[in-house]
Amino acid sequence: MKIVIAPDSFKDSLSAQSVAQAIARGLRDVWPDAELVECPMADGGEGTIEAVLAACDGEWMSNQVSGPLAEPVLAQWGWLAETRTAIIEMAMASGLQLLSLDQRDATITSTFGTGELIKAALDAGAERIILAIGGSATNDAGTGMLSALGVRLLDHDDQALPAGGLALAQLARIDLTRLDPRLNSVQFEVAADVNNPLCGAQGASHIFGPQKGASPEQVLALDAALGHFAEHSAQALGRDESEYPGSGAAGGMGFAAKAYLNASFRPGVEVVADLTGLAEALEGADLVITGEGRFDAQTLRGKTPFGVARIAQRNNVPVIVLAGTLGEGYADLYAHGISAAFAVTSGPMTLEFACANAATLLHDRARDIARVWALAAR
Repeated sequence: MKIVIAPDSFKDSLSAQSVAQAIARGLRDVWPDAELVECPMADGGEGTIEAVLAACDGEWMSNQVSGPLAEPVLAQWGWLAETRTAIIEMAMASGLQLLSLDQRDATITSTFGTGELIKAALDAGAERIILAIGGSATNDAGTGMLSALGVRLLDHDDQALPAGGLALAQLARIDLTRLDPRLNSVQFEVAADVNNPLCGAQGASHIFGPQKGASPEQVLALDAALGHFAEHSAQALGRDESEYPGSGAAGGMGFAAKAYLNASFRPGVEVVADLTGLAEALEGADLVITGEGRFDAQTLRGKTPFGVARIAQRNNVPVIVLAGTLGEGYADLYAHGISAAFAVTSGPMTLEFACANAATLLHDRARDIARVWALAAR
C-alpha cells in the first residue's frame, strides 16, 4: 500500500508539513507497513516557501528590507542551492499581514521591499526566481519593486515619484538605464492563480483595492494612475502587457513581472508540485490524501486540493480530502478528481479549540478513513 500525503497548511493552526505528519501518524495506526510519502504542498500563497524547503532540503534566508509603508521588516525567503533557485513570497516584505487595519492605504503602500529581496537573491547567485505573489498590501503595479531594481520613475520636473500607486498619475518619464543587468540572465516565474488584467472593472484596483484600504474614489484614481503607468511602460518597452492574464495580480505586481522581468505565469500549486516532485511521488500510489483548512467551491480557483487532484487524475489515483470545515459547494469538487471529502471536526467545537487540537483531529480522522478503506478491501 502506497499513500501520498499532500496537504496544504491549516491557516492559523498547522504548517503543511505538520498536517502531513499528523495524517501519517493516523494512517500508521492501521497500516504500520504502508509506504507513506509526505509531500507538503502550497498554492503559491502563505506557506509556499516552507512547503518547498521541507521537500527539497532548502535553506531559509533573511534580509532586512522595507515594508509596505517603508518600515524596516526582517523578511525571509527560500534558497535551493543545488538549482540556484530562490523562492520569494511577496507577502513577507509587502504583505497585508504586516499592517494593522488602520494602516492599510492602497494609495501609498509600496513593493520596494520585494524588490530588495530580489536583489538579495541576485547577490546569492540566483538563476531562477519564483515569485509567490499572494497576500500583498500594495496597489503600485510593482513600481516599488522596479525602483529597488534600478528603474527610475520621474515626474515632469525629472524628480523621482513618491512611493505608491496614486503617485503614478504624475509619471512623465521612465528611465531604464540603471536597471540591474543581472536580471537579463535570470528566469522569473510568477506563482499566481488570478487572470485579472491590470486595469478596468476586473483590474487590480477595482477587484483587490478595497481590501487593501482603498475607498471607491481612490479605486477610480488608482485605476487611472496604473493605466497611465501602463501607457508609459508600453512606450519604454515597445509592448503593452496590461491586458496579459494575471497582470492585475497582487495590485499589478503581475504587470511589472511580465513587462519588465519577462516572467512566465503558472498556477501556484503547479509550481510547488514541480518543485516538490509530486508527480513522481504519485507513481505507483494507491491513494492520495490532501487537505486544507476550508474546503468549498472556492477550492476550484486553483487551491491545493484541486491542483493535487488534477495531477492525481493523470495517474488514476483516488483523492481524499481532509479539511477543517466543509463549506458550501464542496461537493462540486467531486466532478474534478476528488473521490471523497471529510471534515476533521468530531462534533460542535470552537474554532480556537479546533485550531489548537488540529493535529489530534487529523490523526483521528485519517485513522478512521484507513479503517474504512481496509474494511472495503476485505
